[in-house]
Amino acid sequence: FAPSPYCYRCELGCSPGSCNLACAAKLDSILEQNVSEIAGVIVEPLMQCAGGMIAAPPGYLKKIRESCDRHGVLLIADEIATGFGRTGRMFACQHEGVSPDLLCISKGLTNGYLPLAATLASRRIYDAFLGGVDEWKTFFHGHTFTGNPLGCAAALASLDVFEQERVFETLPAKIQLLGERLAKIRDNRWVGDVRQQGLLAGIELVADKTTRREFPYGLQVGAAVCMAARQHGAILRPLANTLVLFPPLSISCENLGRLLDIVEACVEDVVPAAGARSR
Repeated sequence: FAPSPYCYRCELGCSPGSCNLACAAKLDSILEQNVSEIAGVIVEPLMQCAGGMIAAPPGYLKKIRESCDRHGVLLIADEIATGFGRTGRMFACQHEGVSPDLLCISKGLTNGYLPLAATLASRRIYDAFLGGVDEWKTFFHGHTFTGNPLGCAAALASLDVFEQERVFETLPAKIQLLGERLAKIRDNRWVGDVRQQGLLAGIELVADKTTRREFPYGLQVGAAVCMAARQHGAILRPLANTLVLFPPLSISCENLGRLLDIVEACVEDVVPAAGARSR
């Protein structure tokens, strides 16, 4: 495992903006020392979602691509969560001009209506399995539900919506609104860090803003805020003490503002009691 690009709680003890991407340099060192044992690097580009909504610093992904090229290993991008417009581009890798060797996609492919996933491969990988039957190059692998017609129909319909409703043209205003409101929420005494990539965001709650002291996991502060939000009609997901914001791309600016109003109010209503218990 390479160190996570978690700038708020850097595993290497570095300060954001002045470390020259030390986490990427560490990964490069790992590859150099273990290149004969490593087939590829797997990364969620720009935002490590289930890991705590950890946003990679600018340039991190590009450096990883360069390291993989230098050491001859594959770059595998997991865009299950970040793909299909979630970061403002069709795929997160596009923000840094990176083309992975393998690209894993799902979720937004069908807009969540039915399960469907796909793996895209570079020409170099595709050609490695291309040949006559007697050459035994075929990738003999499949799933019971491969090519499910209902899943594929949902995906085609979802892709039609992207094109016909010009979804990407509506995203900049929503992304800007989210950023502006998050900047306000960042000032809250119980908010340690706010991380955003497009219409993806994480709000990390802390017991002490100055020391970055975390709430004890047993208090389940994030879950408590999310349960309170349900009383106002908003369904959120916690990752320990981090609130996950994953609004639909089709959300209106009005409803996005309402969602953030609910988040802000619930943090102020719920967290102080937890803060008192954690002292």
